[in-house]
Amino acid sequence: MKNVLLNPVLNKEFKLRFRSIKSILGLSFYLLALIVLIIGFIYLERQNSPMGLFRPDQSRNMFILLSFIQLGLILFITPGLTAGVISGEREKQTLNILLTTNQSSTSIILGKLLSSISYLLLMIVASLPVYCIVFLFGGISPIQVLVNLAYYTFTILVFGSIGIFFSTLIRKTIISMICTYGVTLLLTAGTAFLFLISMSVTQMNGNSHPGMGSYLIAMLNPVMIMLSFLEPTVFRELTDNISTDLPLWAANVLSFGVITLVITIISIKNLRPSMKVKR
Repeated sequence: MKNVLLNPVLNKEFKLRFRSIKSILGLSFYLLALIVLIIGFIYLERQNSPMGLFRPDQSRNMFILLSFIQLGLILFITPGLTAGVISGEREKQTLNILLTTNQSSTSIILGKLLSSISYLLLMIVASLPVYCIVFLFGGISPIQVLVNLAYYTFTILVFGSIGIFFSTLIRKTIISMICTYGVTLLLTAGTAFLFLISMSVTQMNGNSHPGMGSYLIAMLNPVMIMLSFLEPTVFRELTDNISTDLPLWAANVLSFGVITLVITIISIKNLRPSMKVKR
């Protein structure tokens, strides 16, 4: 495992990505934007308050806003970081050189995946001190912050592996990126639209409670899972009605975990061309 994770591919990508002035400026502007957003939110809430106070329930609203902004950042940036890592090497005609080294397909795929998402993970971790501003006003526990951070990391790995998958199978970077963003859009806006349709169909049939179809659709939507973390009562009726002990977030982690494992194995198998000789 040490040779898989600590390999020349990963070390080279780390040096190229973190020694760039663009990475430092990007991280700085991102944190500055979050700080300005928090200060602006507090200022507007205090202006609208009769006594000029910032209450704990308003602090919770600010935390929810930051959580969805972070999730939107992940869903928007992760496909762009990973959808061209293999196809880009192929277009630059450096993939064959990489394949002639002693590195296995597993170490190359995992090295590319970890190096691609490492910058995004750094942005998420660097924003944790900004979240501490929320604790000054109350309304949020440290457990909620840790849960959000854990789900951010899981989401980055899932959508990063999807980008690596298309980048390995498709030769053109632009097509790989379109496919990756298409799947991301399907798992966010697409599943949200299907969930609304399923709820409407359920009400048209005279049933006031959602069924298994709505549950299966909701468990594939990361935005709904984040909402279930922040507001647990929103989807409680959905899980209670189908008589299941599996929470919505657990179903999401289980299904996405299996999908990530399968497509990562497929990416590893399809990285190197087939060397079988037909007789």
